[in-house]
Amino acid sequence: MESLVALCKRRGFIFQGSEVYGGLAGTWDYGPLGVALKNNIKQIWWKRFVDTRDDMYGMDAAILMNQRTWEASGHVSGFADPLVECKKCKHRFRADQIGTQAGDKSWQLPDSCPECETKNSWEPVKSFNMMFKTQVGASNDSSSVSYLRPETAQGMFVNFKNILDSLHPKLPFGMAQIGKAFRNEIAPRDFLFRAREFEQMEIEYFVNPKEWEKTFEHFRQEVLAFTKDVGLNAAKVHELEVADGDRAHYSKRTIDFEFDFPFGKKELYGLAYRTDFDLKQHSEFSKVDLSYYDEESKERFVPHCIEPSFGLDRTVLAVLTDAYTEDDMGGEKRTYLKLTPSVAPYKVAVFPLLRNKPELIKKAQEVFSTLKANIPGVIFDDNGNIGKRYRRQDEIGTPFCVTVDFETIEKGEGVTVRDRDSGTQERIAEDKLVEYLVGKIQ
Repeated sequence: MESLVALCKRRGFIFQGSEVYGGLAGTWDYGPLGVALKNNIKQIWWKRFVDTRDDMYGMDAAILMNQRTWEASGHVSGFADPLVECKKCKHRFRADQIGTQAGDKSWQLPDSCPECETKNSWEPVKSFNMMFKTQVGASNDSSSVSYLRPETAQGMFVNFKNILDSLHPKLPFGMAQIGKAFRNEIAPRDFLFRAREFEQMEIEYFVNPKEWEKTFEHFRQEVLAFTKDVGLNAAKVHELEVADGDRAHYSKRTIDFEFDFPFGKKELYGLAYRTDFDLKQHSEFSKVDLSYYDEESKERFVPHCIEPSFGLDRTVLAVLTDAYTEDDMGGEKRTYLKLTPSVAPYKVAVFPLLRNKPELIKKAQEVFSTLKANIPGVIFDDNGNIGKRYRRQDEIGTPFCVTVDFETIEKGEGVTVRDRDSGTQERIAEDKLVEYLVGKIQ
């Protein structure tokens, strides 16, 4: 992990949030390559779950919502972690991360503080609500209270009626959203894995309750297909059927999709059968009818919901850790990101063989312009000698490097295309280059 974090900073993927001021724990800034990687993942997700379907509707709900939303969802009263503080050093921990629960309200904690090693120095365990509270408007009373949303799901549930009234969809149908969520984590850790500000890709898919099992299985397969889309090693993805006592109160069935991160097997995605809990809660609290009338069966009922939930930042982390590779090439140690072309920030880098030959630079720029017009994610690189350029592009995961050399301009023998993973080169005719690369990238 230390090597990967260093690479991410050195090559412009991810930086510590507010780093010039010493940072802010649990926040991360995406640099140019990180943004490109993250956007590629978003596009792949949106294509699979929205663009290629005719039963899904995109959403982008507001981050700030009426406080009653969070009362109805149960977040105000129940969205909490157990907090314990060391009396000596005042460091705070999640009790469930450093100890074990011995009963409904009792905890078995370690003898000494993990931070200062003082023995038997624990304050009583308290419940800590993780929502960020804020005020909306000029008044400063209870009526102005709002929260930074801890999940994107509720923005879709409260818009259920709007979708029905404006687009008149027939069941089954879903709503999909990519957006920011915020949780005041007691102990953010493991780089992007547990942060206070993060991005989710979520679907709320509404069905007749008689058909939930078929739909659940469909999305189970779709989640696994998405992991392949972004290039994750299938052997590192595991399904965990969550037991009755461990599921969220609203769920009748949940599968956690776990991934083998360097720090252990941890949750990457979730698939939950939320029943009709959310729509019923919002209907009760808002006094707005959120039922659905089925014209074929002549029945009126509250639809049930299947929810596939994807952490975008966790996906970025999984993709990076899975791709991080060290090997030997040409007698030298090499570090590279073995990214699948669809997620790589740059697909192709174009080089002149030498940076001090104007004729090579001019021709390389012509090749670059042609490729850029036909392929997303093409970069021109003439910084340093060609060996250093290869290593730099390997390290940021660029699958192919195109080099313009003297054979290109003197003999018209095309350009060389180097494969990142093997280091092998192939000479390709200039008029066949776009077709060749498109075939390799797709």
